[in-house]
Amino acid sequence: MDIKSELIKNWEELGLSNDFLFGKIMSKPELCKQMLETILEIEIERIEYPEAQKSIIEEKDARSVRLDIYVRDGKGTVYNIEIQTVDKKELPKRSRYYQSMLDIQELNRGEYYKNLKQSYVIFICTFDAFHEGRHRYTFENLCRENHELALGDGTTKIFLNTEGILDDISSDLKAFLDYIGGRKSDNDFVKKLDEEVKMAKQNREWRREYMTLIMRDRENIEKGIEQGLEQGLEQGLEQGKFVSLKSLMESTGWTITQAMDALKFSAEDREKYTRTLNN
Repeated sequence: MDIKSELIKNWEELGLSNDFLFGKIMSKPELCKQMLETILEIEIERIEYPEAQKSIIEEKDARSVRLDIYVRDGKGTVYNIEIQTVDKKELPKRSRYYQSMLDIQELNRGEYYKNLKQSYVIFICTFDAFHEGRHRYTFENLCRENHELALGDGTTKIFLNTEGILDDISSDLKAFLDYIGGRKSDNDFVKKLDEEVKMAKQNREWRREYMTLIMRDRENIEKGIEQGLEQGLEQGLEQGKFVSLKSLMESTGWTITQAMDALKFSAEDREKYTRTLNN
């Protein structure tokens, strides 16, 4: 199968757990609003300026971030929603960094800190990041000596798990998470999302954009490997392979095996990097 046919096949098999497709579909305010209402179990008046795949670039030496979904509601509350399909054991620290980026975006130079609005950083994960079987883990800053005393900094971090086993969320949120995890239901919102996914697959512009992004990632991967070979840096090449593997899995939603097939990993590399990713 040639690369174009492979990418078309991959596009047709994408689910909502793919960050590209998720960002495109949730850029529709009515869908994003209903998703947030389902997750937070609140009513939201309206969603303002949904931005899919928003990039935040600060000082030249600081790390830039690309947010899957970045929106505000009618009260100015800020929401960042991320799809995460690979457990890289760094989500707590990553959520901290994303929170700081949101604050920098929201507060202009010279403004008072009191002007910072309530914010939510939400990760929708296809794995259990904290291994307690919960569908939802919600974190806010509390006093260790008195758990009734909240810091009141207006920040909330939520980690959702599509593979939860406890009876700890609403049926609507359970149906939504099941759908992200590849399981359909008769839930009205899920049926609406499924129709949107089907329509998205017919969008040639989105398909072309997706394929262009994947091809660019592959070219960067190949370029990095070639540079590593030219420099003769075995350690750098090994690191480049590992970074390339994770990058391809994140950008496509592919399994470890699919990504290794695309990168033409040897049997030795397959065993080595599978073991590394699973540790």
